[in-house]
Amino acid sequence: MATIRKLANGKWQAQVARHGARRSKTFDRKVEAKDWATIEERRILEGGSVEASKRTFADVLKRYAREVSPSKRGGRWEMIRIEKFCRDPIANTLLSDLTPEEMGRWRDKRLREVKPGSVIRELNLMSATLTTARREWKWISANPISDIRKPSGAQGRDRLISEQEIEIIVSLAGDDHSRISGRIGLAFLFAIETAMRAGEICGLHQGDINTRTRVAVLRETKNGTARKVPLSSRAMVILDALNKLPPTNGPIFRLTSRQLDANYRIIRDKAGIFDLRFHDTRHEAITRLSKKLDILPLARMVGHKDIRELQTYYNETAEDIAKMLD
Repeated sequence: MATIRKLANGKWQAQVARHGARRSKTFDRKVEAKDWATIEERRILEGGSVEASKRTFADVLKRYAREVSPSKRGGRWEMIRIEKFCRDPIANTLLSDLTPEEMGRWRDKRLREVKPGSVIRELNLMSATLTTARREWKWISANPISDIRKPSGAQGRDRLISEQEIEIIVSLAGDDHSRISGRIGLAFLFAIETAMRAGEICGLHQGDINTRTRVAVLRETKNGTARKVPLSSRAMVILDALNKLPPTNGPIFRLTSRQLDANYRIIRDKAGIFDLRFHDTRHEAITRLSKKLDILPLARMVGHKDIRELQTYYNETAEDIAKMLD
């Protein structure tokens, strides 16, 4: 049954209770409250109401982690995030009480704790679990996150790397490539030449390199699609340096992503360049490559299906663009 009542502040509150599911929402006008109540009653009757009245958000999260996450690339990290969500008080909320207003309050609380980019990623994962619960499991009739405002994303980085910074990093890494630090230096230079991500570099095997055509095949990428990366002559020189090491059946840089990240940070901090992330090499590489390649070949090389994504990484300075105009 639906109940419409006027509140002390002059607004109208609609309450719906059908098949064990209870929902309410406040409106400025009575007609809006009536229309919403009619729609909500129909949604409840169409399905999902019984499950929503007895299941919690934690039930959705755990089932998703158990049945969906393992089949996804990066599923392990997704399951770790879901485990963290399950410790949050909102996980104990019944699905019938998980309204857009409730999710909005959670969003605002998280924005006081972490950066907007982190909140966006968390909301996207939560929304994926709830969409699965709606479409496949029929536990709910609507995804409450669909109706809330997402935080504005953090401003993109425009950090380029100077030649002096490159020289300092490579010098501190050393030229003994049998040591991890030496191979970190090579990976740093290779990233600037190819625009490859850290994980892609660490996953590169000898069999992925065609030295005749100068092409590297990346079998696992961030977007899950394999791609071929053309290699410059300078990139080939870097690979030749690795080939002088004892043969390996593993990755040619002989580094894990964790080793690369930890050891790069040590070298960077010794250099006193604390704001330089390894991923900034991708910004630098794409900006350099844009001077050599047209936009479509560039997008294909770096793995962007939407050429608009290049705007995130293309960081040519206004001063350099001004020189191009002459």
